[in-house]
This record gives sequence, structure tokens and C-alpha cells, in this order.
Amino acid sequence: MLLPLFASKVAAGFASPADDYIETSLDLNQYLIKHPAATFFLRVEGNSMLGAGIHDGDTLVVDRSLEARSGKVVIAAVNGELTVKRLHIGQQQRVTLLAENPDYPNIPIRDGMDFVIWGVVTNVIHPV
Repeated sequence: MLLPLFASKVAAGFASPADDYIETSLDLNQYLIKHPAATFFLRVEGNSMLGAGIHDGDTLVVDRSLEARSGKVVIAAVNGELTVKRLHIGQQQRVTLLAENPDYPNIPIRDGMDFVIWGVVTNVIHPV
């Protein structure tokens, strides 16, 4: 579904006069999904990622085809439970899943843990 994309920007500080000029149409699928066959959506439950702009009830766009590099927000399965955290790969390739809220603990990945990265979060959709 194509929706209008206006050429004028909206001020987040001081108001500016708006143009009524439509630049083009915007397909949200093309904007949010780069690899359709490798993309899925998840709904967030909890507040461990508030510092990354991810809130309880948000919808995440996740791309399985992207490389999960240190610093990326990822969906991981740890001992059979899904979580969204920031991936940190430290010295000697030690992996830690970092919470973005000081009220929640980080998750160090240790030998013997069942750990799989499902994909990289590319976009967050949340209501205002």
C-alpha cells in the first residue's frame, strides 16, 4: 500500500510553514524491509531496552540475513527463551547480551548455554 510522503519536513523544535507538496509515495514495506524472505516481526514485552528506544508493546522488525556484529541490537534465544538485547563481543570472543536499562542485568553467554542469534533488529515501531 502506497501512502503519500510530503517533501516538507516537520519541525520538532520551532514551527515552520508547511508545504502541501507531495514528493512521492512511500511503501512502508520497502522502507522497513530490505530482505523480505529473511524478515519477521516480534512484539516486545518488558522494559530492558528503554535506552535503545525499545518500549513494552513495540513491534520489532528483525532481519535474519544481516550479520550480528558487536553493538547491534539482536533477537537471541538463550536456553530456549527469546530476548532482545545489544550484542557485545569482547576479548577472546566472549559474548554478552547487554540490557539498555540499569534495572535489568546483562546476560553473559557461558559455555554450555543454549545460545542462538535469530536476527538483527532493523526498526522499532511504537505508538506515540
